[in-house]
Amino acid sequence: MATRAPIQSKPSILRAEHLGKLPWLVHGFSTRAGGFSRAYGKSDLNLGFTKDDARARVEQNRARFLRELGAVIRERRGSPRVSPWLWPLITLRQIHSDIIRRVDSTAEEPLSGDGMITATPGLLLGIQVADCLPVILVDSRRHVVGVFHAGWRGTLKRIVEKGVGEMHRCFGSHPRDLKAAIGPGIRGCCYEVGEEVRIKFESQFAYGESLFREVKESDPVREKYPLLFLSARAPGHSELPKKLFLDLVEANRRQLRVAGVPAKSIEASPHCTNCRPDLLFSYRAEKGKTGRMLGVAGIRN
Repeated sequence: MATRAPIQSKPSILRAEHLGKLPWLVHGFSTRAGGFSRAYGKSDLNLGFTKDDARARVEQNRARFLRELGAVIRERRGSPRVSPWLWPLITLRQIHSDIIRRVDSTAEEPLSGDGMITATPGLLLGIQVADCLPVILVDSRRHVVGVFHAGWRGTLKRIVEKGVGEMHRCFGSHPRDLKAAIGPGIRGCCYEVGEEVRIKFESQFAYGESLFREVKESDPVREKYPLLFLSARAPGHSELPKKLFLDLVEANRRQLRVAGVPAKSIEASPHCTNCRPDLLFSYRAEKGKTGRMLGVAGIRN
């Protein structure tokens, strides 16, 4: 039987300012602070069932996160002293796709896909991330929510743009009524990719080229002794390779704008997972051995 690990602090939950003004909405982006896990550090709030962490720890973390989030049912008639019930947390087996599931109730087994939408109160939809972007879409008029997993593959497949379309198809949501929150993820300062990724984006989006930033590698030895690196290639020196960085946040912002979501209704977290492994889990910064965060949204009864 697992013993409880010491807790250093309460869970730290990031929320979008404009979504926080909707009283019927529960939403948030978890961080790594304030949990029971010790697989990746002390008192981490790992919310994913990873191979390194104990399932019991993750279940404790999830329960603690939901309570802190306010995803609880407190009323039970006839009993003045009752522990709160937790909302069902619904997640997907994420596969870097453009598959979006309509969720009306809980299911026995997780579905595969990378997006979920619902108009059913009392369900908490969750996307797991550790560098990819969690994106929340909310119809402030019809009380509909959606959550989406946007790594570079899902972004290339237009997952959030298709999410806007699915919310319209299933629930009649109009893009002008939607509010979006892009959660913490790896940002353009750190998201180095290969040339093949740029080719794919430029083939799909007219604005694809603007999503990338090139940085020429520096070499102090080469700069101090340039004659050592002379070659027959014009202009007489061999070229250092260039690093290529993708702005995944801007890519998803552009998709939302193309789909009709007003610019003023899109909010993005400033936090980069790769820059802040003290606050956030990062697959890249921690070389693959890391926990998972959740971006969640649900509708109050």
